[in-house]
Amino acid sequence: QVQLVESGGGLVQAGGSLRLSCAANRPISVYAMGWFRQAPGKDREFVATINWSGENIYYADFVKGRFTIYRDNAKDTVYLQTNSLRPEDTAVYYCAADGSSRFKALPPIGLEEFDYWGQGTQVTVSS
Repeated sequence: QVQLVESGGGLVQAGGSLRLSCAANRPISVYAMGWFRQAPGKDREFVATINWSGENIYYADFVKGRFTIYRDNAKDTVYLQTNSLRPEDTAVYYCAADGSSRFKALPPIGLEEFDYWGQGTQVTVSS
């Protein structure tokens, strides 16, 4: 069982930055990892995903050029660097692991493809 713990969220002004972290309780180097978010009253949505090696990455269009996903497999941690934050980025951000994606070249982007989820970290962007 993989347990994921997100951290790094908070309150920031528009244009600011936050680095979100997702730490796992066991090695995740073989798994694809993803970040999703859920705003109040909305469905959870895809933000970014990264394959096991970090070579293949996908982003949602609304974060391209602003957010960067990366991983440190030696630390069993995945990060989401968020820059140029906007009020519409306000949401709970969740980290997820695809436990069936061992060494797959292309990471998934669908919520249903991820097996393990963290509890989320709140990001609030003020205007």
